[in-house]
Amino acid sequence: MQREQKITQREFHATRATSLVAYCRPGFESECAQELGALATMRGASGYARTERGSGFVEYAGAGAEQTPAIAWRELVFARQLVHAFGKVERLPREDRLGAFLPLIEAMPVRWCDAWIESPDSDAGRELAPLCRALNSALIAAMKKKRLIDPTSSTRLHVCLTAPDAAFVAAADIATSAPWPGGIPRLRFPRGAPSRSTLKLEEAFLVLLDDAEREKWLKPGMSAVDLGAAPGGWTWQLAHRSIRTIAIDNGPMDEALMASGVVEHRRVDGFRFEPPRTVDWLVCDMVEQPRRIAELVARWLANGWCRRAIFNLKLPMKKRFDEVQRCFGIVGDAGGTVDLRAKQLYHDREEITVFAAPGRHSAM
Repeated sequence: MQREQKITQREFHATRATSLVAYCRPGFESECAQELGALATMRGASGYARTERGSGFVEYAGAGAEQTPAIAWRELVFARQLVHAFGKVERLPREDRLGAFLPLIEAMPVRWCDAWIESPDSDAGRELAPLCRALNSALIAAMKKKRLIDPTSSTRLHVCLTAPDAAFVAAADIATSAPWPGGIPRLRFPRGAPSRSTLKLEEAFLVLLDDAEREKWLKPGMSAVDLGAAPGGWTWQLAHRSIRTIAIDNGPMDEALMASGVVEHRRVDGFRFEPPRTVDWLVCDMVEQPRRIAELVARWLANGWCRRAIFNLKLPMKKRFDEVQRCFGIVGDAGGTVDLRAKQLYHDREEITVFAAPGRHSAM
């Protein structure tokens, strides 16, 4: 009879996980692997990354079960999701794929709050999406029949199909993993927003802030400055929340957005503008060298011109991981201790989105 008990994340890492699997943006597997390796080294673990350019995922294997590092999804910039693989199945029989998964799942001393069958966000992975959907319903039905589902459990099952006949079988602690399948919040383009860039800031609020922070820090009547605002995609997210915003850009702003009554447009240089008083938010999506943006945000934080900031860093074609670390160092040296959080969001491309605020510790 299966032993039923709850296991902590640390216990799972130490006794069950054989590797980490990180989902990432296709083309950024190398940066994701570098980041996993750097964090593993900091945790005193050793291992190596296996990946293929364009695959949309990275596997990091420890030198042994005890060497699989305990890393949380929020610590990683280039990973959309991080799961802890306890099995890898190859040569899946087309007529009974579930039959290959279930023995591994049943052998785990844990019940599951849910089960997600996913595929990487790559060209090959997207072709597997219909198969994932079909298998997911069947898997949950089978698990319920075997009493493997417990809504109160803190552990979620992940099956990551990397090919029609290959998959990782993995687990994730719901407290330290992304709460969306594939690590991707599915957002709809809001009616009335002047550009698709608005989705970047909406996703940033979801990914970089928790529920309590969104409720506390995105209140009507707060103040903001948007550097490089035109035509107003990021400003729209602030105005939609009734946050009074100074939009800084020499270009034209969306007319409907300006008619909202909560936006003031100033045609000045974003690198020279100084706010008349401290604002609650600085947001910035200017197309500029990442170090120049990092220096700009560091100046705002050091001078106390904003209480918190969200900004994008447009990354170079080469040595992107190194450039990110340099930019973090610039912002982190703004004075005092800076709380830094960053992700390469689904709606980002060759860039990452960063949250920064005076805080008790740096997340990076």
